[in-house]
Amino acid sequence: MKLAFKSLAVVVLAMAAVAAKAETGVTPTTIVIGQSAAFSGPAQALGNEMRAGALAYFQAVNAAGGVNGRKIELRSLDDGYEPDRAAANTKKLIDDGVFLLFGYVGTPTSNAAKPIFTAARVPFVGPFTGAESLRNPVNRYIFNVRASYFDETEKIVNQLVGQTLDRIAVFYQNDDYGKAGLAGVERAMQKRDLKIVATGTVERNTVDVAAAVAAIGKSDPQAVVMISAYKSVAAFIKAMRAAGYSPQFMNVSFVGSKALAAEAGPAGRGVGITQVVPFPWNIATPVVKDYQQLYTASTKKDDYSFTSLEGFLSAKVLVEGLRRAGNDLTREKFITAMESMRDVDVGGYLITFTPTSHSGSRFVELTVIGKDERFLR
Repeated sequence: MKLAFKSLAVVVLAMAAVAAKAETGVTPTTIVIGQSAAFSGPAQALGNEMRAGALAYFQAVNAAGGVNGRKIELRSLDDGYEPDRAAANTKKLIDDGVFLLFGYVGTPTSNAAKPIFTAARVPFVGPFTGAESLRNPVNRYIFNVRASYFDETEKIVNQLVGQTLDRIAVFYQNDDYGKAGLAGVERAMQKRDLKIVATGTVERNTVDVAAAVAAIGKSDPQAVVMISAYKSVAAFIKAMRAAGYSPQFMNVSFVGSKALAAEAGPAGRGVGITQVVPFPWNIATPVVKDYQQLYTASTKKDDYSFTSLEGFLSAKVLVEGLRRAGNDLTREKFITAMESMRDVDVGGYLITFTPTSHSGSRFVELTVIGKDERFLR
C-alpha cells in the first residue's frame, strides 16, 4: 500500500512538473490564439472578412485532428479600428493567457499593440497592414505574411509613370496607416525625380472629404493614390467625380477591395487596387482552390474576397509554423520554426522568413474594379 501511494505521489509530482513547464496558451489539446480587429464601425468589413478567412482554415485543421494533436482556438475582440481599444484588447488577451496574437487589422491598432506584446514576448503573426513600423527594424516577435506598403506604392507609381501619368496626388488617412502609405509614394516618386503635386487628408473612421477634394482638385492631378479605408475612399471618389475631376484613382490593398466596390457603386468602375494575395477567383492557383472550398464549407457562402483570402493565407502560414515547432510547443520554439521557412510553398504563394527578415512575401499585383463591381487583373 505504501508503495502504491509512493508511486501515485511520483506521478502527481511528474504531472505537476509538466504543467509548470507548459507554455502559456498551450494545453495537451488546445492552442489559444488572440485577435483584435474591427468587427464594428466603418471598417468592420475588414475585420469580419479577415476573421472569416482564418476561421475557414482553422476549422479544417481542427476537423483533421489539429496541429500535432492540438486544436486551435481563436479568441477575437472588437477594437472598432481604434488604437486605444486595440491596446486594451491586447493587454486583456495576453493577461487571459493566449499563446500568440494573430490577424490584427490596421497600422494604428497594430502599432498601439506593439510595445505591449513585445514587452510580454508574445508572437504577433499575420497583421493586415504593410507598414514599415512593423518591419524595420526587425522585431523578432512580428511575422508579416504580406508585402509592404513600400512594395505596393512602388508598383502603383511604376504603373502610373509607365503610362506617362506623373502628376500624382495623394489622399490619405491622417494616422499611422495613411502616413505609412504617403511615405511609400514619396519614396517611389523620389526614386524617379518626381514630386507629389498635392495632398489631402481624412480622419480615421470618418467620411469628411470636402477639404481633401478642394486641396487635391485644384492641382488637376492625372492620378490620385489613396491610402485610407473603403468608406472614406468611396466618399472621396464620388465627391471628386461630382466636382468634375476624373484622374486615375489608385489604392493599396488595405482599402478593402470588395467593400470599396460595393460602397463606391458605379463611381468605382476603373479604380485600381494593388493586391498582396493571389486572385480569389482563380482556382488554377492551388491555395485559392482550397480557400474557396473551405471558405464555402465554413460560411455557407461564396462571397470570396481578397481580405478573407489574406486571412486564410495568414492562418495557413501560422499553422505551418506551429507544426514545425513540434509537440513541445513554446513561443521561442515557434519563433525559431518560423525563421526556418525558406521558399515554403503554401499553394502557389511562397513564404520566406529568416532571423533578419520577418517579411514573408513581396507578392504584389494590380487589379481594377470593372463592371458590376467585378474585379479584373
